[in-house]
Amino acid sequence: MKAKIFAVRHGETEWNKIEKQQGHLDSNLTELGRLQAKAIGDGLKKTNFDKFFSSDLGRAIETSEIISDYIRIDFVTDARLRERNLGCLQGLTKNEFKSRYPDEWMSFSQNDPDYVIPDGESIKQRHVRAVNCIEELALQNMNSTILLVTHGGILMSMMYKTLKMPLNQERSFSLYNGSINTFSVSDKKEWNLEVWGDTHHLEKYGLETLDDN
Repeated sequence: MKAKIFAVRHGETEWNKIEKQQGHLDSNLTELGRLQAKAIGDGLKKTNFDKFFSSDLGRAIETSEIISDYIRIDFVTDARLRERNLGCLQGLTKNEFKSRYPDEWMSFSQNDPDYVIPDGESIKQRHVRAVNCIEELALQNMNSTILLVTHGGILMSMMYKTLKMPLNQERSFSLYNGSINTFSVSDKKEWNLEVWGDTHHLEKYGLETLDDN
C-alpha cells in the first residue's frame, strides 16, 4: 500500500522577488504568484484528491485558497509544513545578513545540518519535522491521493529523504515557485520520487517562475 503525494511550492511572493528570506515571516503573493496559483489549480483539477493539507503560513494559505476553488476540496493547515525558521535572518537578504551578522553568516554558509541559527532552527530540525509530518499523513491516508502546499525547504527535505542524500550536500535541483512535485510513500515508509519540478501548467499560460531558495 502507498499514498500518492502531490507537493506544491507556493506562488511567488513580494519577498521572493527581492530575495528577502521569509522563513516563518510572511509576504503577500505577487500578481504573478496569484496567477501561478490559478495555473496550479487548473493543472490539478482533473486529479481526484482525497486530502488537501497546507502550511499555515500566509503565502501557502493564499495559494491553497486559490487552488481549492479549482479542485473543489477544502484544505487543512498543518504547522509542520512550514518553511525552516530562519531566526535572525528572516526579513533580510543574504547580503544584509552577511553584513550585520558576519560570524553567523560564516556558520550559516557552511551548510552544517546541525547549525541552529539564532532564534531559529537547523536544517536537521526542519528535515525531521517535515519527514515525520509527511510520513504520518501518508500512513493515515494509505491508498489515497494527497495534495500538499508547502515551501522550498520542505520540498528539499522530501527530495533528500527520497534520494537518501546527506543533508550537508549542496542543492543541485530546482525549487520553482508554483512547481508540482509527485512522490509516493508506502506503508513501510519507503519513499519514491515520481515527478520533480513540473511547470508545464505555468508554461501553458506563459507564466515565469523563480528558483530562489
